[in-house]
Amino acid sequence: MPRLVVASDKFKGSLTAAQVAAAVEAGVRRVSPDVDIAVVPVADGGDGTVAAALAAGFTAEPVAASGPTGNPVSTAYARQGDVAVVEMADVSGLVRLPGGARAPMTATSRGTGEVLAAAIAAGCRRLVLGIGGSASTDGGAGLVRALGARLLDRDGREIGDGGAALADLASLDLEPLRTRLRGVTLTVACDVDNPLTGPTGAAAVYGPQKGATPEQERVLDVALGHWADVVATATGPDLRETPGAGAAGGVGFAALALLGARLQSGIDLMLQLVGFDDRIAGADLVVTGEGSLDEQTLHGKAVAGVAAAARSAGVPVVAVCGRRTLSPERLQAAGVSAAYALTDIEPDVRRCIADAGPLLTRLGERVAREHLLHVNSSR
Repeated sequence: MPRLVVASDKFKGSLTAAQVAAAVEAGVRRVSPDVDIAVVPVADGGDGTVAAALAAGFTAEPVAASGPTGNPVSTAYARQGDVAVVEMADVSGLVRLPGGARAPMTATSRGTGEVLAAAIAAGCRRLVLGIGGSASTDGGAGLVRALGARLLDRDGREIGDGGAALADLASLDLEPLRTRLRGVTLTVACDVDNPLTGPTGAAAVYGPQKGATPEQERVLDVALGHWADVVATATGPDLRETPGAGAAGGVGFAALALLGARLQSGIDLMLQLVGFDDRIAGADLVVTGEGSLDEQTLHGKAVAGVAAAARSAGVPVVAVCGRRTLSPERLQAAGVSAAYALTDIEPDVRRCIADAGPLLTRLGERVAREHLLHVNSSR
């Protein structure tokens, strides 16, 4: 019998990765009931990262933490042995802003640090942090404070939360942070190469989506530059220009400069965690997918990562999506032999979003007819 692996990311705003897989599986089984199907939900380090780890056999560890504006939130990290997977989007992300109201100057990454601290306290020594979807531009200051660092003004008092407060920073006390992190390694899932500051930095590029006006972007950029100055004075190297330092409002910078982290492609990291190479061994086909197959797909998104890994294993790949703007030639160059979009069968985008599950099941039928029946007949 044919063996199929469904390894899709979420369809943002419509379906989780697990729901995508269920819909595809339902369609495939209508055409080929006996096919052997393995479901491997994936993520690229943003929202859905913990869910992907849980689907791979990790255990959920509930945590109460601070949201981006200080409001308490209930979240969880995923654990397997001494490995913890933490998702910034679910604790310090835009989705955690009360009423969706942006707070560009004061939003904090503190809650993410609190979740990391909880994992360390529980005995985890290998931490994986997905940093997509953050609501803050605080340079990771909140995160490192939650892990023990003290950020002091000229009078020796703790500065406030948020990126704007970094302008008041005079000195750092890093000893409690270093003590807590002794014996701990951190890998950050990061798919952007922005520096911390400047025209392509955290404030300029990502500030607008977090609610910053042009003037606030300038204030935040200056504050982040001052943050980098103080950190360099305390630690030696100046890492503000390091690719990825501007990720997640500067959390990438704090992770590199103060936590000794390693930055890695989000999808590559997640595929390692879920044992993807072992899961696709002997497969006849991999179905991957995400909400939109577009230019971003080719730059570190889930579909490109899955396709690359499957191609290395000699397994053909097809993709499902909500909409597709990439040409067949570009998709084939990325390792995707065919792509099926909801808009192929329903041109009304609103209906595609509302009825994504049933429409995706119909695409699953097409995948089975066009890519699996010949496998069955050849055997």
